[in-house]
Amino acid sequence: MKLFVGGLSWDTTDDSLKNFFASVGNVVSATVISDKFSGRSKGFGFVEMSSDDEAREAISKLNGQSLDGRTIVVNEARPQVPRDNNFSRRPSGGRGDFNRDNRGSKRSHYS
Repeated sequence: MKLFVGGLSWDTTDDSLKNFFASVGNVVSATVISDKFSGRSKGFGFVEMSSDDEAREAISKLNGQSLDGRTIVVNEARPQVPRDNNFSRRPSGGRGDFNRDNRGSKRSHYS
């Protein structure tokens, strides 16, 4: 089961996250999510435990605990909802060419 871990310190690494969760079971993977431009941690990550029982134990024992000086939140990860990235390419309703007539030529205000 995959777990969401929020409230992480910017100093938390994949290894320190994995070691922290290893106290409650076998960790398959641990990843701190970082900004793709700056490389800085976004303050959350994901941990995958080898079994659902270990994942539930991790939630009950580690949620609200302190890691690297920060109180963390541990929940079952929910599937990512696909985002519509086309929103910026669509017109916003207005045509933006308010000074032109339907044929595309500039309208004269004094004709």
